[in-house]
Amino acid sequence: MKPRTKFIDKLFVYMKGGAGGNGLPKLNGIGGKGGDVWITAKENQTLRKLKLQNPSQRFTAGVGEHSRKFRIQGEPGEDRVIHVPPGVQVSAADGTVIGDCNVAGDRVLGARGGDGGGPHTGYIGRPGTARQLYLTLKLIADVGLVGFPNAGKSTLLRAVSRARPKVASYPFTTMSPEIGIIHYSDMRQISVADLPGLIEGASRNIGLGHSFLRHVERTQLLLFVVDVNGFQLSPDRVKRSAFETIAILNREIELYKPELLEKPAMLVVNKMDSPAAAETWPELKRRLAEGLDASAAQLPADLRPRRPVQFDHVVPISARCDPESVERVKAKVRACLDIHAAPPPDLEEVHRRMRTGGVVALHNRTVDMEHDRGHRRRQPRKLPQLA
Repeated sequence: MKPRTKFIDKLFVYMKGGAGGNGLPKLNGIGGKGGDVWITAKENQTLRKLKLQNPSQRFTAGVGEHSRKFRIQGEPGEDRVIHVPPGVQVSAADGTVIGDCNVAGDRVLGARGGDGGGPHTGYIGRPGTARQLYLTLKLIADVGLVGFPNAGKSTLLRAVSRARPKVASYPFTTMSPEIGIIHYSDMRQISVADLPGLIEGASRNIGLGHSFLRHVERTQLLLFVVDVNGFQLSPDRVKRSAFETIAILNREIELYKPELLEKPAMLVVNKMDSPAAAETWPELKRRLAEGLDASAAQLPADLRPRRPVQFDHVVPISARCDPESVERVKAKVRACLDIHAAPPPDLEEVHRRMRTGGVVALHNRTVDMEHDRGHRRRQPRKLPQLA
Protein backbone atom coordinates (compact mmCIF):
# COMPACT_ATOMS: atom_id res chain seq x y z
CA MET A 1 0.00 0.00 0.00
CA LYS A 2 1.31 3.41 -0.92
CA PRO A 3 1.92 5.51 2.21
CA ARG A 4 -0.14 8.65 2.54
CA THR A 5 1.80 11.89 2.23
CA LYS A 6 1.98 14.04 5.33
CA PHE A 7 -0.50 16.89 5.34
CA ILE A 8 0.93 20.24 6.41
CA ASP A 9 -1.35 23.02 7.60
CA LYS A 10 1.17 25.29 9.34
CA LEU A 11 4.60 26.63 8.36
CA PHE A 12 7.02 28.90 10.20
CA VAL A 13 8.91 31.03 7.67
CA TYR A 14 11.47 33.82 7.55
CA MET A 15 10.93 36.71 5.14
CA LYS A 16 13.13 39.70 4.39
CA GLY A 17 12.57 42.61 2.05
CA GLY A 18 15.41 43.69 -0.21
CA ALA A 19 17.74 46.51 0.84
CA GLY A 20 17.42 49.83 -0.93
CA GLY A 21 20.25 50.95 -3.23
CA ASN A 22 22.59 53.79 -2.33
CA GLY A 23 22.06 57.24 -3.78
CA LEU A 24 24.60 59.44 -5.59
CA PRO A 25 25.16 62.66 -3.60
CA LYS A 26 27.01 64.56 -6.35
CA LEU A 27 24.08 64.32 -8.75
CA ASN A 28 21.34 64.00 -6.14
CA GLY A 29 20.70 60.47 -7.43
CA ILE A 30 18.20 58.24 -5.63
CA GLY A 31 18.86 54.56 -5.03
CA GLY A 32 16.29 51.96 -6.08
CA LYS A 33 13.80 50.70 -3.51
CA GLY A 34 14.31 47.15 -2.26
CA GLY A 35 11.83 44.50 -3.41
CA ASP A 36 8.89 43.39 -1.25
CA VAL A 37 7.94 39.84 -0.28
CA TRP A 38 4.29 39.11 -1.07
CA ILE A 39 2.22 36.14 0.07
CA THR A 40 -0.38 35.34 -2.59
CA ALA A 41 -3.16 32.73 -2.66
CA LYS A 42 -3.09 30.38 -5.64
CA GLU A 43 -5.29 27.45 -6.60
CA ASN A 44 -3.77 23.95 -6.52
CA GLN A 45 -1.00 25.07 -4.17
CA THR A 46 -0.33 23.43 -0.80
CA LEU A 47 1.91 24.29 2.13
CA ARG A 48 3.60 20.94 1.61
CA LYS A 49 4.55 21.92 -1.94
CA LEU A 50 5.83 25.25 -0.66
CA LYS A 51 8.03 23.52 1.90
CA LEU A 52 9.38 21.01 -0.62
CA GLN A 53 10.20 23.80 -3.07
CA ASN A 54 11.89 25.89 -0.36
CA PRO A 55 13.33 23.56 2.32
CA SER A 56 15.05 26.43 4.15
CA GLN A 57 11.71 28.27 4.49
CA ARG A 58 13.59 31.56 4.01
CA PHE A 59 12.35 34.05 1.43
CA THR A 60 14.16 37.25 0.46
CA ALA A 61 13.40 39.87 -2.18
CA GLY A 62 15.85 41.53 -4.55
CA VAL A 63 17.99 44.54 -3.57
CA GLY A 64 17.55 47.95 -5.17
CA GLU A 65 20.25 49.13 -7.55
CA HIS A 66 22.59 51.97 -6.63
CA SER A 67 22.22 55.32 -8.34
CA ARG A 68 24.85 55.72 -11.05
CA LYS A 69 26.11 58.46 -13.32
CA PHE A 70 24.19 57.12 -16.30
CA ARG A 71 21.12 56.01 -14.27
CA ILE A 72 20.36 58.62 -11.64
CA GLN A 73 17.26 56.76 -10.43
CA GLY A 74 18.33 53.28 -9.37
CA GLU A 75 16.22 50.33 -10.52
CA PRO A 76 13.97 48.85 -7.79
CA GLY A 77 14.69 45.36 -6.50
CA GLU A 78 12.60 42.47 -7.73
CA ASP A 79 9.62 41.49 -5.58
CA ARG A 80 9.43 37.92 -4.26
CA VAL A 81 6.02 36.26 -4.54
CA ILE A 82 5.23 33.28 -2.28
CA HIS A 83 2.27 31.18 -3.39
CA VAL A 84 0.08 29.63 -0.71
CA PRO A 85 -3.24 27.75 -0.89
CA PRO A 86 -6.48 29.73 -0.43
CA GLY A 87 -7.47 29.81 3.24
CA VAL A 88 -4.06 30.72 4.67
CA GLN A 89 -3.87 33.17 7.55
CA VAL A 90 -0.63 35.10 8.01
CA SER A 91 0.39 35.92 11.58
CA ALA A 92 3.45 37.21 13.39
CA ALA A 93 5.51 35.08 15.75
CA ASP A 94 3.60 36.58 18.71
CA GLY A 95 0.25 35.51 17.21
CA THR A 96 -0.80 38.90 15.84
CA VAL A 97 -2.85 38.36 12.68
CA ILE A 98 -1.42 40.28 9.73
CA GLY A 99 -3.85 39.25 7.01
CA ASP A 100 -5.73 36.48 5.23
CA CYS A 101 -5.43 34.94 1.77
CA ASN A 102 -8.92 33.50 1.51
CA VAL A 103 -9.40 33.25 -2.25
CA ALA A 104 -7.06 32.96 -5.22
CA GLY A 105 -5.50 36.36 -5.91
CA ASP A 106 -5.68 37.63 -2.33
CA ARG A 107 -2.27 38.78 -1.13
CA VAL A 108 -0.59 39.93 2.06
CA LEU A 109 2.66 41.90 2.39
CA GLY A 110 5.09 39.61 4.18
CA ALA A 111 8.13 41.92 4.33
CA ARG A 112 8.65 45.41 2.95
CA GLY A 113 11.72 46.42 0.97
CA GLY A 114 13.94 49.24 2.22
CA ASP A 115 13.84 52.77 0.78
CA GLY A 116 16.48 53.79 -1.70
CA GLY A 117 19.15 56.18 -0.51
CA GLY A 118 18.38 59.87 -0.96
CA PRO A 119 18.68 63.22 0.83
CA HIS A 120 16.47 62.04 3.69
CA THR A 121 18.72 59.01 4.36
CA GLY A 122 22.10 60.57 3.71
CA TYR A 123 22.07 58.71 0.37
CA ILE A 124 22.42 55.39 2.15
CA GLY A 125 19.91 52.68 1.19
CA ARG A 126 17.73 51.40 4.01
CA PRO A 127 17.66 47.68 4.89
CA GLY A 128 14.48 45.73 4.20
CA THR A 129 12.31 44.57 7.09
CA ALA A 130 12.83 41.00 8.34
CA ARG A 131 9.99 39.01 9.87
CA GLN A 132 9.30 35.54 11.15
CA LEU A 133 5.77 34.55 10.22
CA TYR A 134 3.34 31.68 10.60
CA LEU A 135 1.40 30.56 7.54
CA THR A 136 -1.63 28.73 8.92
CA LEU A 137 -4.14 26.98 6.67
CA LYS A 138 -7.73 27.19 7.82
CA LEU A 139 -9.94 25.31 5.41
CA ILE A 140 -12.85 27.21 3.94
CA ALA A 141 -15.91 25.00 3.54
CA ASP A 142 -19.65 25.41 3.97
CA VAL A 143 -19.93 22.47 6.36
CA GLY A 144 -17.43 20.98 8.81
CA LEU A 145 -17.90 17.42 10.10
CA VAL A 146 -17.23 17.29 13.85
CA GLY A 147 -16.89 14.00 15.68
CA PHE A 148 -14.78 11.46 17.50
CA PRO A 149 -12.67 9.04 15.47
CA ASN A 150 -14.60 6.20 13.84
CA ALA A 151 -17.96 7.97 14.13
CA GLY A 152 -18.50 7.46 10.40
CA LYS A 153 -17.59 10.93 9.14
CA SER A 154 -15.63 9.62 6.17
CA THR A 155 -18.41 7.19 5.28
CA LEU A 156 -20.90 10.05 5.40
CA LEU A 157 -18.71 12.22 3.20
CA ARG A 158 -18.50 9.43 0.62
CA ALA A 159 -22.26 9.03 0.75
CA VAL A 160 -23.16 12.71 0.26
CA SER A 161 -20.44 13.64 -2.23
CA ARG A 162 -18.02 12.29 -4.79
CA ALA A 163 -15.08 12.47 -2.39
CA ARG A 164 -13.30 9.19 -1.69
CA PRO A 165 -11.64 9.46 1.73
CA LYS A 166 -10.11 6.37 3.28
CA VAL A 167 -12.71 4.37 5.23
CA ALA A 168 -12.00 1.57 7.71
CA SER A 169 -13.32 0.22 11.00
CA TYR A 170 -10.64 1.68 13.24
CA PRO A 171 -10.04 5.14 14.74
CA PHE A 172 -7.99 7.90 13.12
CA THR A 173 -8.70 6.85 9.54
CA THR A 174 -8.78 10.54 8.61
CA MET A 175 -5.38 12.03 9.38
CA SER A 176 -5.78 15.06 7.13
CA PRO A 177 -8.80 17.09 6.00
CA GLU A 178 -10.80 15.95 3.00
CA ILE A 179 -13.17 18.17 1.01
CA GLY A 180 -16.26 16.83 -0.74
CA ILE A 181 -18.94 18.62 -2.74
CA ILE A 182 -22.67 17.89 -2.40
CA HIS A 183 -24.31 18.28 -5.81
CA TYR A 184 -28.04 19.06 -5.96
CA SER A 185 -30.37 18.61 -8.93
CA ASP A 186 -30.73 22.38 -9.42
CA MET A 187 -26.92 22.75 -9.74
CA ARG A 188 -26.48 24.01 -6.18
CA GLN A 189 -23.20 22.88 -4.63
CA ILE A 190 -22.23 22.76 -0.95
CA SER A 191 -18.70 21.97 0.22
CA VAL A 192 -18.16 19.61 3.17
CA ALA A 193 -14.90 19.18 5.08
CA ASP A 194 -14.17 15.85 6.76
CA LEU A 195 -11.78 16.81 9.54
CA PRO A 196 -9.52 14.56 11.65
CA GLY A 197 -11.39 13.11 14.62
CA LEU A 198 -11.27 14.88 17.95
CA ILE A 199 -10.36 13.21 21.22
CA GLU A 200 -10.78 14.38 24.78
CA GLY A 201 -8.18 17.06 25.47
CA ALA A 202 -8.14 18.46 21.93
CA SER A 203 -8.59 21.99 23.28
CA ARG A 204 -5.26 21.47 25.11
CA ASN A 205 -3.73 20.36 21.78
CA ILE A 206 -3.79 16.66 22.72
CA GLY A 207 -3.90 14.35 19.71
CA LEU A 208 -4.50 16.36 16.55
CA GLY A 209 -5.99 19.06 18.79
CA HIS A 210 -5.56 22.50 17.31
CA SER A 211 -4.87 21.05 13.85
CA PHE A 212 -8.52 20.02 13.87
CA LEU A 213 -10.07 22.94 15.68
CA ARG A 214 -8.53 25.67 13.53
CA HIS A 215 -10.25 24.20 10.45
CA VAL A 216 -13.65 24.50 12.13
CA GLU A 217 -13.28 28.28 12.37
CA ARG A 218 -14.16 29.07 8.75
CA THR A 219 -17.01 26.65 8.19
CA GLN A 220 -20.54 28.04 8.11
CA LEU A 221 -22.27 25.00 9.64
CA LEU A 222 -21.02 22.53 12.25
CA LEU A 223 -22.31 19.03 11.47
CA PHE A 224 -21.77 16.85 14.54
CA VAL A 225 -21.51 13.14 13.74
CA VAL A 226 -21.76 10.62 16.60
CA ASP A 227 -21.98 6.86 16.81
CA VAL A 228 -25.32 5.89 18.37
CA ASN A 229 -23.42 3.23 20.35
CA GLY A 230 -20.97 5.70 21.87
CA PHE A 231 -17.18 5.75 21.59
CA GLN A 232 -14.16 4.14 23.23
CA LEU A 233 -10.73 5.25 22.02
CA SER A 234 -8.94 2.15 23.37
CA PRO A 235 -9.61 -0.72 25.81
CA ASP A 236 -7.90 1.16 28.65
CA ARG A 237 -10.05 4.28 28.16
CA VAL A 238 -13.53 4.96 29.51
CA LYS A 239 -16.33 4.18 27.06
CA ARG A 240 -18.53 7.20 26.46
CA SER A 241 -22.20 7.02 25.57
CA ALA A 242 -23.51 8.87 22.53
CA PHE A 243 -24.81 11.66 24.76
CA GLU A 244 -21.50 11.96 26.60
CA THR A 245 -19.77 12.11 23.22
CA ILE A 246 -21.91 15.08 22.20
CA ALA A 247 -21.19 16.85 25.50
CA ILE A 248 -17.42 16.27 25.18
CA LEU A 249 -17.35 17.55 21.58
CA ASN A 250 -19.29 20.60 22.75
CA ARG A 251 -16.89 21.12 25.66
CA GLU A 252 -13.73 20.83 23.55
CA ILE A 253 -14.94 23.42 21.04
CA GLU A 254 -16.07 25.68 23.90
CA LEU A 255 -12.64 25.52 25.56
CA TYR A 256 -10.84 26.23 22.29
CA LYS A 257 -12.96 29.16 21.09
CA PRO A 258 -16.44 29.70 22.60
CA GLU A 259 -17.67 31.91 19.75
CA LEU A 260 -17.54 28.90 17.42
CA LEU A 261 -20.67 27.68 19.19
CA GLU A 262 -22.55 30.63 17.70
CA LYS A 263 -22.39 28.90 14.35
CA PRO A 264 -25.46 26.95 13.17
CA ALA A 265 -25.21 23.28 14.11
CA MET A 266 -26.81 19.97 13.21
CA LEU A 267 -26.46 16.53 14.75
CA VAL A 268 -26.23 13.30 12.76
CA VAL A 269 -26.60 10.11 14.81
CA ASN A 270 -24.89 7.45 12.73
CA LYS A 271 -24.80 3.61 12.64
CA MET A 272 -28.52 3.18 13.19
CA ASP A 273 -28.16 -0.17 11.40
CA SER A 274 -26.20 -1.62 14.35
CA PRO A 275 -28.02 -4.16 16.59
CA ALA A 276 -27.67 -2.06 19.76
CA ALA A 277 -29.27 1.02 18.17
CA ALA A 278 -32.76 -0.19 19.12
CA GLU A 279 -31.80 0.33 22.77
CA THR A 280 -29.39 3.28 22.64
CA TRP A 281 -31.31 5.56 20.24
CA PRO A 282 -34.52 5.96 22.34
CA GLU A 283 -32.46 6.98 25.37
CA LEU A 284 -30.40 9.47 23.38
CA LYS A 285 -33.54 10.84 21.73
CA ARG A 286 -35.15 11.37 25.15
CA ARG A 287 -32.17 13.27 26.52
CA LEU A 288 -31.90 15.47 23.44
CA ALA A 289 -35.62 16.25 23.62
CA GLU A 290 -35.13 17.42 27.22
CA GLY A 291 -32.44 19.84 25.99
CA LEU A 292 -28.68 19.52 26.08
CA ASP A 293 -28.32 22.02 28.92
CA ALA A 294 -30.79 20.18 31.19
CA SER A 295 -29.48 16.69 30.43
CA ALA A 296 -25.83 17.75 30.64
CA ALA A 297 -26.38 18.95 34.21
CA GLN A 298 -26.27 15.29 35.26
CA LEU A 299 -22.77 14.80 33.82
CA PRO A 300 -19.48 15.16 35.74
CA ALA A 301 -18.17 18.73 35.81
CA ASP A 302 -15.24 17.95 33.49
CA LEU A 303 -17.62 16.77 30.77
CA ARG A 304 -20.33 19.38 31.21
CA PRO A 305 -20.34 22.23 28.66
CA ARG A 306 -21.14 25.64 30.09
CA ARG A 307 -22.44 26.83 26.76
CA PRO A 308 -24.50 23.99 25.26
CA VAL A 309 -24.57 23.82 21.48
CA GLN A 310 -27.99 24.34 19.89
CA PHE A 311 -28.89 21.87 17.16
CA ASP A 312 -31.29 22.97 14.45
CA HIS A 313 -31.89 19.35 13.42
CA VAL A 314 -31.11 15.88 14.77
CA VAL A 315 -31.05 13.22 12.05
CA PRO A 316 -30.63 9.48 12.77
CA ILE A 317 -28.98 7.73 9.80
CA SER A 318 -26.99 4.81 8.53
CA ALA A 319 -24.44 6.35 6.20
CA ARG A 320 -23.41 2.90 5.02
CA CYS A 321 -26.77 1.14 4.56
CA ASP A 322 -29.58 3.68 4.23
CA PRO A 323 -29.37 6.04 1.22
CA GLU A 324 -32.73 7.62 2.08
CA SER A 325 -31.41 8.79 5.45
CA VAL A 326 -28.38 10.31 3.68
CA GLU A 327 -30.73 12.22 1.37
CA ARG A 328 -32.47 13.62 4.45
CA VAL A 329 -29.13 14.87 5.73
CA LYS A 330 -28.42 16.60 2.41
CA ALA A 331 -31.82 18.30 2.47
CA LYS A 332 -31.46 19.43 6.09
CA VAL A 333 -27.93 20.77 5.49
CA ARG A 334 -29.13 22.88 2.59
CA ALA A 335 -32.14 24.17 4.52
CA CYS A 336 -30.01 25.02 7.55
CA LEU A 337 -27.48 26.95 5.48
CA ASP A 338 -30.23 28.85 3.69
CA ILE A 339 -32.02 29.79 6.90
CA HIS A 340 -28.87 31.15 8.50
CA ALA A 341 -27.47 32.79 5.38
CA ALA A 342 -26.71 36.50 5.77
CA PRO A 343 -29.44 38.64 4.15
CA PRO A 344 -28.51 40.47 0.95
CA PRO A 345 -27.16 43.95 1.64
CA ASP A 346 -29.31 47.05 1.33
CA LEU A 347 -27.37 48.80 -1.44
CA GLU A 348 -28.72 52.25 -0.60
CA GLU A 349 -27.66 51.79 3.02
CA VAL A 350 -24.22 50.54 1.93
CA HIS A 351 -23.70 53.55 -0.33
CA ARG A 352 -24.85 55.93 2.39
CA ARG A 353 -22.46 54.45 4.95
CA MET A 354 -19.59 54.40 2.48
CA ARG A 355 -20.07 58.15 2.09
CA THR A 356 -20.07 58.60 5.88
CA GLY A 357 -17.17 56.22 6.58
CA GLY A 358 -19.25 53.38 8.04
CA VAL A 359 -18.17 50.75 5.52
CA VAL A 360 -14.91 50.26 3.68
CA ALA A 361 -15.07 48.21 0.44
CA LEU A 362 -12.08 45.98 -0.34
CA HIS A 363 -12.12 44.26 -3.73
CA ASN A 364 -15.09 41.88 -3.60
CA ARG A 365 -15.29 41.96 0.20
CA THR A 366 -16.68 44.56 2.56
CA VAL A 367 -15.15 45.22 5.95
CA ASP A 368 -17.74 46.49 8.42
CA MET A 369 -16.74 49.13 10.94
CA GLU A 370 -17.91 49.69 14.52
CA HIS A 371 -21.48 50.65 13.66
CA ASP A 372 -22.71 47.10 13.04
CA ARG A 373 -20.35 45.19 15.28
CA GLY A 374 -22.29 42.82 17.48
CA HIS A 375 -25.58 43.12 15.57
CA ARG A 376 -25.33 39.68 13.98
CA ARG A 377 -25.77 37.59 17.09
CA ARG A 378 -27.94 34.59 16.53
CA GLN A 379 -31.42 34.46 17.99
CA PRO A 380 -32.33 31.79 20.57
CA ARG A 381 -33.53 28.59 18.92
CA LYS A 382 -36.24 26.12 19.72
CA LEU A 383 -35.45 22.55 20.67
CA PRO A 384 -33.95 20.59 17.77
CA GLN A 385 -36.19 18.90 15.24
CA LEU A 386 -35.82 15.13 15.39
CA ALA A 387 -35.94 13.95 11.79
